[in-house]
Amino acid sequence: MPALKELTTVEEWNTALEGSSTRPLVVFKHSTTCPVSANAFTEFSNYLKNNEDQDDTDFVLVKVIESRPVSNQIAEDTAVKHESPQIILIKDKAKYWTTSHWSITEAHMSAVMK
Repeated sequence: MPALKELTTVEEWNTALEGSSTRPLVVFKHSTTCPVSANAFTEFSNYLKNNEDQDDTDFVLVKVIESRPVSNQIAEDTAVKHESPQIILIKDKAKYWTTSHWSITEAHMSAVMK
């Protein structure tokens, strides 16, 4: 299963964003108090489990309540309005694709991120 790293500082985010110059970066913004986000996280986790060969992409998790400054910086740096749950695919330090809420499904991710 591809590694999922939680980002808790803006410095970690800056490093991850910089890395998107050479490797795609998938950001999952998660609200730990929201049932819709819990469902989306299950779909995201299933995607990771079923795509073990996707080791050319970095996957990061941001808990939006616990790490609000990181979440805000991501919104600013990618020009993607904050939502949660939300997935942002970043390539070359720019948003390539994004979706949120009930659109976060394993099937949708598989169609876009393969």
